[in-house]
Amino acid sequence: MRDDPSSAATAPRGRTNPTVSAAAPIGFAALGGPYFESTATVEVTMRNPSLDRLDGLIGNWKLTLSDAWFLEPAGTEVTGRATFEWLADAFVVMACELGGQPGFELVIGYSDARAEYTALYHDERGVSRRFAMTFDEAGWTMNREDPDFHQRFLSEVGEDTIKGRWEASDDQGRTWRKDFDLTFVRDTAP
Repeated sequence: MRDDPSSAATAPRGRTNPTVSAAAPIGFAALGGPYFESTATVEVTMRNPSLDRLDGLIGNWKLTLSDAWFLEPAGTEVTGRATFEWLADAFVVMACELGGQPGFELVIGYSDARAEYTALYHDERGVSRRFAMTFDEAGWTMNREDPDFHQRFLSEVGEDTIKGRWEASDDQGRTWRKDFDLTFVRDTAP
């Protein structure tokens, strides 16, 4: 694809989108075909508009894992960091560490056919899972209903804070137990 730096449009968060001549068929120019001169430009945007609401996640976050049934003594907190980044303007990737150790990774995408988000999860144990996900004014949720057990993340999202909790169910969602609280606070340090 040929970029014209003098006329490139600026995309959200400082990304630069390529532009192509309006006189050239957009698909043809995007494949590196002949470039026809014109003063008009067309912005080529690859991102699914449904992903735009995830822009608020992009950046670095401080994490606190607390109130976990598996941490001793009671009241123990584990701190860490998380980073959310765009992958080719098509997915959001999150990687985190807790207590100086690898935590888990998420790859978040959107299905047009299903009109829903999906989050793929992987952690240092080699565990991989798929979660149905929502992200809107009501908050951020992830939910899975697998044969081994059900699991969900429920949270309230503010401008610079996400307050959530992970829960699990061993009886197909009839009863839930809290695994732990997970709080994200935007890291504003340079």
